[in-house]
This record gives sequence, C-alpha cells and structure tokens, in this order.
Amino acid sequence: MTKEILLSLDTKETRCAMLKQGLLYDLVIERKSTQPLTGNIYRGRVMNILRNIQSAFIDINEGENGFIHIDDILENAQKFQEMFDLDIETAPPASSKGRQEQEISAYLQLDQPVLVQVIKEPIGTKGARLTSNISIAGRYLVLLPNSPHRGVSRKIQDKSSRERLKKTIRAFELPQEMGLICRTASTGATTDMLVNEAHELIKIWEQVVKDFNRASSPKCLFKESDLIKRSLLTAVDKKFDRLLVDDYKTYQFCKTLYQRYRLEHPLKIEFYRDKMPMFERFNVEKEIDKALKKKIWLHSGGYLYFEKTEAMHTIDVNSGRSSGAYSDKNNVEETLVRINLEAADEIARQLRLRNVGGLIICDFIDMRSRKNQRRVLDRLKEAMKDDSAKCTILGMSEFGLVEMTRQRNRESLHQTLFTTCPYCNGLGLIKSHESIVIDIERALKKLLQTECRRKLRLISHPHVDNYLAQNDKSHFQALATEFESSLVFASNDSFHLNQFEFHCMTHDQPLET
Repeated sequence: MTKEILLSLDTKETRCAMLKQGLLYDLVIERKSTQPLTGNIYRGRVMNILRNIQSAFIDINEGENGFIHIDDILENAQKFQEMFDLDIETAPPASSKGRQEQEISAYLQLDQPVLVQVIKEPIGTKGARLTSNISIAGRYLVLLPNSPHRGVSRKIQDKSSRERLKKTIRAFELPQEMGLICRTASTGATTDMLVNEAHELIKIWEQVVKDFNRASSPKCLFKESDLIKRSLLTAVDKKFDRLLVDDYKTYQFCKTLYQRYRLEHPLKIEFYRDKMPMFERFNVEKEIDKALKKKIWLHSGGYLYFEKTEAMHTIDVNSGRSSGAYSDKNNVEETLVRINLEAADEIARQLRLRNVGGLIICDFIDMRSRKNQRRVLDRLKEAMKDDSAKCTILGMSEFGLVEMTRQRNRESLHQTLFTTCPYCNGLGLIKSHESIVIDIERALKKLLQTECRRKLRLISHPHVDNYLAQNDKSHFQALATEFESSLVFASNDSFHLNQFEFHCMTHDQPLET
C-alpha cells in the first residue's frame, strides 16, 4: 500500500495531508494565528478558585484562562494509564486518604504562581484544560518529572520487546520523584538511544524549572514540536513511502532533520515542483470541500448525512440510490449490509478529516440478523483502529444505533475554516417574508393603540417592501386610517431581511415596538 504525506505551506497556514493509495486518509491544518497549545508548559497564575466544583481558572497568557480540576492536580495513576495507554511497571503505594476528602484550596491560593501543562486545546469560548502532572514527550520516551511511574505502552505487543524495555527503564538512574514511559517507537531503539533521549528530556525539564523561577508573570516555558517536525516523525514511525513538500526552505529543513532517523526507515523526501498546486494535483482540495458538506455519497449509491447538535454529532446512513455491484435483488439484507460496511469505512475516514470530537451517534440501516450487525460493528472498530484520537465504541442497538466517543484534541475542520454567519447567527435560517409581514402588523397595531402618532413611516428591506406591495400595503394603510393616522412606506437595502422600523415622521425618530 502506497502511503504519502503532503506538506503544503502558505503565509498564514500549514496543511498536512496523509494519503493511502492516493486517497486522503487524514488531515491536519494549523494556522499561525492559532498555534496548538496541547503539550505546552506554562508558568500560570491562579485567578479564581471554584470550591463547589473543586476547580480553578489559571491565567497562562493565552487569551481565555485555562481550567484545572483537582483530579489534574493530585497524582492519578489511572489517568496516566489512560492518557498513554500503558501498563505501569512501578508505582508508589496508594494514599490511604480518600480522594474525595481533598480540598482544592489546600493546593491553590489566589495569585499563586503554578507550573501547568495544556492537555486539551481551547475550543470556542472554553479555555484550555490544564494539569499539574507534567509530561515531556520525546521520540521514544515520555518523562514524568513529578510522578515516579514507569511503564511500557500497551501498543507494544511483542513480549520480548516489552520485557527488554521494562528491564531498561528499571535500570535507569533517575531522581526518585521522576518516572518514564516507553512509547511505541521505542521498540526499534537501542539502549544507548533511550539513555541519550532520557538525558535530553531531563535537560529540558531542568531548563523549564529555571525559566519558571526566573519569570515573574504568566508565560510559556516549553513548546511542543510544530506540525512540520511531527509530520516527519509520523512518516518515519508509520513507515510512509514519501514526504512531498511544496516549500523549498521547509524541504531543506526536513532533509536535514531526517538525517537523525535515516537508519530507521528509508523515506523519500521530495520537493514539489509542478505549476499546479499540490493539493489540487492530488485531489486533496476536493476531498476537503467534500468533508465540509453534510451529505457524503458512497460508491454503493447510499449516502451519509452528518448533523451537529449542542450535545452530540449524528451520522445517518441511507440506502439512497444503491445499485450495481452492491445491489442483490435476491437478498435485500445483504445489499443493506454491503452499504453499511462501506459506510463504516467512510465514517471512520470522515471523522478523522473533520476531526469530530465528543459524543457521536451512528444510525446504520436496519439489519435483522445479529450476525450482520456484528459484521458492521467489527468493521467500524477495525476502521477506527488507526485513528490517533482515542475512541470508545459501544455495541449496536436493535435500531441499528451505535454510540461512540472520540477524543476532542483540537478544533474541528468546521471550527478552523468557518465562522458563525453574521446574517442568521449560525442558525442557517431566517424568517420568511410572510412571518415578517405578520410581525409588522402586530407592531403597527401596538403603536396605533398605545401611541398617539399622526404620521408613520415603515422602513424595511427592499425585498420585504416588494412583498408588501403585492397584498399588504393597502391593508396597513387602511388600518392606520381607522386610528386617524397615516402610513407611508420606504426601503433601506442596508437593512437585514428580517429587520424593520417604524419612524415618527414629525421628528423622524425610530419608535420602540
């Protein structure tokens, strides 16, 4: 299987596209105006303590204040296991004091300087999620400066490799309060490589501590690798065949950086020279446009329909106009299963491209056979295995519904590229002309009955004014005459389609309606 990474750089944006067999498989977009914060370490200042929810807000000098819960202050072995998907080799004895008895005020005070790390990106108006359980990730290892846990990633399944790595990290001489985690890439590393990286990570931590003590206000003390370096390491780790870059300076940087890893994997790094933009040449732009739409057609003729609510994302699978190789006239159930199987693959791909996070409900086409339901569910789980975000998938209900969660690690594709429409305020709907005319009539009656106005002017958008001219202007004028008033009409093309105003012609002032 041919695997490629495309790196496209513009003045304000860097895009990384991962292709498998020529098809867009994953997409990451970073903008210079909104650099990712996850993994960054900060000197922060406590701004507010909420004792009722055992949390605090921390100023880290990144716009919105960050949020930290007491569970992210106390040492938590289970959280480390979940975060790094590892089996802990060595851990301290459990505290006898119940966690529920801990009070956040015993650890944090207002205006106190604190050392924190971002574990979840700020999204919308929500600030970054923070932790005081610091971790510094390297190529093969993760250093835990204030947690004595030592472990090996569960993704390393080879028993001999696991035992070798366990013995290696047991033998490391570290300060008693420090721990180490062996990442998946460590399977191909020698003991010397692991020792050298451990020393590098300790030096980074020592520099962080020095900078923290020198600083007098909130600031960033350590930044995670940028998208370019992460893309190169991904290409080496995941055994990609080629890295294609459309910026010459970045191409040279990647060639230089790759020299450190050239013995691990033979990666082709090439400079893209064609006149046609790289993302157009490889059909990536069309796939991005497709990922921004609600409706996705499948090769079988079925389609997926994506919808977002406040609480969750929903994906509806429909048979559409299925025909051809996917259609079996003698076995309708098998036809539906084939559509669902294709849908499961496409759902997993679209979730990666759109970077959808949170609760997700997939509504597959109903199947009678439990065996077929298991086939579709297993296909979905298999397709989600390669997702870098942590996913939890529950069983399929009798109605064909599958509940799942996907880790929200950064803004979704829609949040990155779009902003709320100022015209409809994100609803996607505005009132019809008829509804506005009804509102105008109610406002007019209110004014005529409560205000003693002899002359009135109604100002509306030209489209609404034209609609009024068809049936309603004479009716409104007659209504005004009943109350011994007069009404004239005017239009203003700067008005919103749903906006209208009544003015008193005597003083030419807008009236409260």
